[in-house]
Amino acid sequence: MENIASYIDHTMLKADATTETIKRYCDEAKKYHFRSVCINTCHVPFVHKELEGSGVNTCCVVGFPLGAMSTAAKAFEAKQAVNDGADEVDMVINIGAIKDKNYDLVKKDIEEVVKASKPAVVKVIIETCLLTDDEKVKACELSVEAGADFVKTSTGFSTGGATLEDVRLMKKTVGDRAKVKASGGIRTPEFAKELIEAGADRIGAGNGVILL
Repeated sequence: MENIASYIDHTMLKADATTETIKRYCDEAKKYHFRSVCINTCHVPFVHKELEGSGVNTCCVVGFPLGAMSTAAKAFEAKQAVNDGADEVDMVINIGAIKDKNYDLVKKDIEEVVKASKPAVVKVIIETCLLTDDEKVKACELSVEAGADFVKTSTGFSTGGATLEDVRLMKKTVGDRAKVKASGGIRTPEFAKELIEAGADRIGAGNGVILL
């Protein structure tokens, strides 16, 4: 676990995040060699510039936090973010469509963001706290079919965050076809370690320094 920093997406997605706050996250990420700084898309140009040459990726969220935007809007936001310097795009699925069993819409939604995001890595946030286990499995399967690189547990803005059970289920579902990101409510190094042992390849947390 001495390499835990390389798992961490150092995350600041609050609506009132100032440029000063975002810069502090970038400075911490460079100091501790986190995998990325994850921010809202308005901050991508600034973060890309701050992190340039550091080895730390610029990560952003798209369709955040509800996932209930039009597919075209998500794809446009993703494309603009990548043009602005994003290396990774974390998108929220259309959660209502999963519950409606409108799987064609869900898959198309992800496919369009994956296409618009090239060559960036795409992580699909399935918001596990709002889904049944069957829905979680289906969301993961559709994400893989649509070409996503990761499935991700949570936005951190809904009714719950990452759990060991969800990470295990997601890892079992995707196998080697995709990676798993755990996010939401990860506040101790012990919990982060357990999530990684359960199958998480990446940890999204707003308190990355504490997790070290």
